[in-house]
Amino acid sequence: MDIPKFLLGDNTDYPDAIFIIHTEFPRFIINLVDDEVEWLEEFDAHDQKELESETENYIKEASEFYDREVGRYEDD
Repeated sequence: MDIPKFLLGDNTDYPDAIFIIHTEFPRFIINLVDDEVEWLEEFDAHDQKELESETENYIKEASEFYDREVGRYEDD
């Protein structure tokens, strides 16, 4: 079974949150409301430095995924 790169997450305990789950390395959950990222991986110092430069791209990709998904719901 192939799992999509991004998934929408929902939780009634956080009604205002917009959670996007990134399922590929590096796995993370982002709340698009405040761009808070929760990493689901352990990183060494080298990886940590690389992540700092890539985090903005991950946020952008997650936002684009969300906008595309919402647009598809609105079209239906």
